[in-house]
Amino acid sequence: MPAYILEDSQGTRLRVRLSPGASKNGIEGPYGEAVKIKVKAPPIDGRANQALIDFLAEILGLGRSSLEIISGRTSRSKMIRIHGLLPDEVLHRLGLG
Repeated sequence: MPAYILEDSQGTRLRVRLSPGASKNGIEGPYGEAVKIKVKAPPIDGRANQALIDFLAEILGLGRSSLEIISGRTSRSKMIRIHGLLPDEVLHRLGLG
């Protein structure tokens, strides 16, 4: 299992390196011990965080309430908890597995 994805008692945790202000939303791929994800939204007033949750919810086929930022709200490095999917399912849906 890659270092950027972990299973815990509440679901799956995904380490993300966020790149806000991009020309389009997308998954860049592994970036050290994280997955680099770019979003169009700027890092102002939490808009990039919201765009990240919206983008991941769409890709994973989950409701927005199934994802939460558990650390890194004001940083580019974030930990996202995903409820309802196992790590292998997350990797597959993100196109990383």
